[in-house]
Amino acid sequence: MTENEQNNSELKNEDSQELDSQEHVPQEQAPQEQASQEQLIPEPAPSPIQYTHHYAGFWMRFWAYLLDGIVIFALNGILIKPIFRGLGVSLSESGFITPYGVATGIVFYLYFILLTKFFGQTLGKMVFGLKVIPIEGDKLTWGTIIFREGIGRYISATFQFLYAVVAFTPKKQGLHDIFSDTTVIHEKTKLVKPVYS
Repeated sequence: MTENEQNNSELKNEDSQELDSQEHVPQEQAPQEQASQEQLIPEPAPSPIQYTHHYAGFWMRFWAYLLDGIVIFALNGILIKPIFRGLGVSLSESGFITPYGVATGIVFYLYFILLTKFFGQTLGKMVFGLKVIPIEGDKLTWGTIIFREGIGRYISATFQFLYAVVAFTPKKQGLHDIFSDTTVIHEKTKLVKPVYS
């Protein structure tokens, strides 16, 4: 072997040893680098999903209200009439405000206020699978219920043609819903849609 060849082979050996040492260093540091890289990578955010409700339209609410009217009529016939007859109070008095009219009005408003507060729905709404919910917040408050079922329903009952507003509003709200920031939904349906759409 010539001197040049020996020098070349020694250089090759030294180069290969340096390469080996360089290859070993990253392999030893690799787990630490991977750990630091894992810490820097943020976790993926949960998919943006928004739940929206299926609002109850005019006809569903109409049939529920009609059924509630039948229930209230039956309650007045079972409770109020026998009490008034037993007390000898006339049921056929004429005039704007009569004892019987006041009593049936109290039954009407108590029916809607108490059932909506404690169950979120009246018997008519239960049968048709409807429920009253607030637009903002989780629960219906007493103030919201009294405003919706007292003042709002009085206006809707007095001017019944305005009840048709339900058919034309985006969230199917009647006047009493608009005044109290509530709406009526189909209880067992939730539509899921992405937030960004």
